[in-house]
Amino acid sequence: MIHPTAVIHPGARLGTTVRVGPYCIIGEEVIIDDGTELIAQVYMDGPLRVGPANRFFPYSSIGMISQDKKFRGERAETIIGKGNTFREFVTVHRGTAGGGGATRIGDDNWIMAYAHIAHDCAVGSHTVLANGTTLAGHVTIEDHATVGAFSGIHQYCRIGRHAIIGGYSVITQDVLPFSKTVSERQTRVFGVNTVGLERHGFSAEQREKLSRVFRHLISSKLNTTQAVEKIREEAQGSEEIQELLRFIETSERGFIK
Repeated sequence: MIHPTAVIHPGARLGTTVRVGPYCIIGEEVIIDDGTELIAQVYMDGPLRVGPANRFFPYSSIGMISQDKKFRGERAETIIGKGNTFREFVTVHRGTAGGGGATRIGDDNWIMAYAHIAHDCAVGSHTVLANGTTLAGHVTIEDHATVGAFSGIHQYCRIGRHAIIGGYSVITQDVLPFSKTVSERQTRVFGVNTVGLERHGFSAEQREKLSRVFRHLISSKLNTTQAVEKIREEAQGSEEIQELLRFIETSERGFIK
């Protein structure tokens, strides 16, 4: 299922059920697994590995060299899992030697129009990157996170699991897992992402425990050290609170409160 106007390098490898639409260009060292569809006018450059059942909409550009001025033509790659959707004008750049050599995207992500995933980013699975989301280099997006439209994520920041970021936010520090975070004049946490957690099967008791410990962080008179100690007292028997503590303790850029 390859349109006659498509241009495919002899060094590319395509599965037997891959569909390539009009005017697509596929470069050398591109590997595309079965069931993936390039609708039209998609550009891909290697080294690039695309898993099964992905869908690429027109004008998406996948696997191009990074916009990092330190890039000197070293070998680097892009690795994409299965079942992802890349809408119009999405750009994904491959890694650099200084960032581990790879940009990685997991499974079942919904990446909307004009989103940009820069070099050496690691996007987990089941995420939503809304229209115009911009990930600078070395950003980590953990599973089930949602980033609102036209939000910008600074280099090396982490977005924790099940977090949701409001539209037009500017994120310059790590975003806590399970939180809802919005950038206005000052970026701050508004509380637990209760709706998202409920949708993903978290019990009422789990949500209440998280809400309680978040109050220690964002609405009590405790400083961060005191709040963390208070949270530690309540972490026993709760994997989510323990995960929250680990995230706080391993933050290199600080985290948003």
